[in-house]
This record gives sequence, structure tokens and C-alpha cells, in this order.
Amino acid sequence: MPILRHLHRLFHTSRFCNQNHFDTYKFVERLEREGFTRQQSQAIMISLQKAIGESMNDVNRIMVTKTEREKAIYAYKVDFAKLKSEVQLIERNDFTMMKAENDRLEAELEKLRQRLREEITRTQANVRLDLNLEKGKIRDVSSAQEIKIKETDTRIESEISGLRTQMEAIKFQIMQYMIGTMTGAGALFLAYLRMFK
Repeated sequence: MPILRHLHRLFHTSRFCNQNHFDTYKFVERLEREGFTRQQSQAIMISLQKAIGESMNDVNRIMVTKTEREKAIYAYKVDFAKLKSEVQLIERNDFTMMKAENDRLEAELEKLRQRLREEITRTQANVRLDLNLEKGKIRDVSSAQEIKIKETDTRIESEISGLRTQMEAIKFQIMQYMIGTMTGAGALFLAYLRMFK
């Protein structure tokens, strides 16, 4: 019985005891029934247990434990949350920058509109001024032309009046000449008639 206790302690206190994937005691008994000695059976069982333990350690090393998986999921969630907050921050910054740029462009556009309105008003005022100046020049020229026409009319009328006066004087002279001629002719005729009487 002390040997069995020793075996029991050997099988269950090794570092692989929590990783036994088969009943080691039954395995040793089976080997002994097959003709192996106790020491041979223990050596085979320990070798087999170590080989299985190392294989399971390799598998466990490759496989992820539940805790590690949860840690990885948590880390992914944290990374995703960070990424999401960074993307939202970038979007907010981009939106703020775009809004600021849009406001700046609208302000510049309004300045251009105001400048255009002022330029149009100035141009209209200049055109009106030019038109008024041209109208004034045309009025001045027209007034000067009217004055010249009136002066010409006055000159023509005075010339016509002078001609009429001259014609009246000539008519009067002709009448005097005719009357004198007729009177002289009548006197000659009467003298001639007296002569022949």
C-alpha cells in the first residue's frame, strides 16, 4: 500500500496532474496486466503523460483562452471607441473648417456684391452726369444757334426794311420823274398845240 500511495502522489502531484487527459492509474494497471513491470509501466505512463502534456501546452499556447479573448475583444472595443471618437473629432473639425471657409467665402461674395453695386451706382452717376453735360452743351449750342438765327433774321429783316425804304424812295422818285415828265410832256404838248393854233 505504501507503493500505491507513492504512485498516487506521483501521478497526482506532478505539474501535469491538472492536465491529465486519461486515467493514469488504470493505464499503469493495464500495462502491468500486459506483462510490463511496475517501473516500466510508470516510465511509459510518465513519458506518455509528458508527451501529451507538452502537446496540450503547445495547443494551449496556440489557442486563446477565454480571458485573453475577452481582453482582446475589450482592447478592440477600446481601440474602436478611440477610432470612432477620433473620426468624429476629425469630422467635427472638418465641418467647423468647412463652415468657417464657407462663411469666409460668403463674406467675400457679399463684399464683391457690395463693390459691384457701388461700381454700378458710380457708373450710372457718371453716365447721368455725362448725359446732363451733353444736354447742357446741346442746350448751349442750340441757344447759340437760336441767337445766331435771330440775329440773322433781324439782319435780314433790317435789310428788307432798308430795301423797302429804298424801293419806296425809288418809287417816289420815279413818280416824281413821271409826274415831271408828264407835266413837261403835257406842257410841251400844250405848247406845241398853241404853236399850231
